[in-house]
Amino acid sequence: MALRTVDDVFSDFLGRRRGIIKALTVDVDAFSELCDPSKDNLCLYGYADGTWEVSPPCEEVPPELPEPTLGINFARDGMKRQDWLCLVAVHADCWLMAMSFYNAAKIDQKGRQRLFEEINGLPTCFEIVSGRASGKPGVDPMQAAAKRAEEEEGSDSQDGQGDPCPMCNATYRSGEFWIQCDECDRWFDGKCVGMTAKLAEEQPQWKCPLCP
Repeated sequence: MALRTVDDVFSDFLGRRRGIIKALTVDVDAFSELCDPSKDNLCLYGYADGTWEVSPPCEEVPPELPEPTLGINFARDGMKRQDWLCLVAVHADCWLMAMSFYNAAKIDQKGRQRLFEEINGLPTCFEIVSGRASGKPGVDPMQAAAKRAEEEEGSDSQDGQGDPCPMCNATYRSGEFWIQCDECDRWFDGKCVGMTAKLAEEQPQWKCPLCP
């Protein structure tokens, strides 16, 4: 499907980004298992609907769309897992930018500038996976998930707005846009999950990247 407007391209970017972040945080064990070094070149694909896939590159040459970095599976067992995830995240960020500006090739200069500004206003996949989005050193995603579960069990908060964002651990500041998941009722920093007030108004129901 052709993406004709800045909003179309940005929405596509948000979905693909959401899928990649989920692969590198929530679904990290499944992602790591799929990246078997004994297999041929593998890529991490994020899709517009927020899903992800580990797959060989497209056989078509040249491919219809920009391809993610090849061979992410080969480094899996040669690095610490957190370092490997951060490396994959950096290359995923490059691919997301390539996809967005490929889709925006027919949009005018002002439109491309607005697209870049909207994308640049979000934390990168690397910043989220490494922990830099929250200003804290990166931790293993599974340890972070366990810590969040412990905090939720011991929390007396009724609406969750006093809790840090489950994705980046940032705390709410006056004037920021946060959004509540309709599945788990947790609150998320809008920048972290790629949501704005305008996008939220267009979605009667919103499910966060942490919910299955």
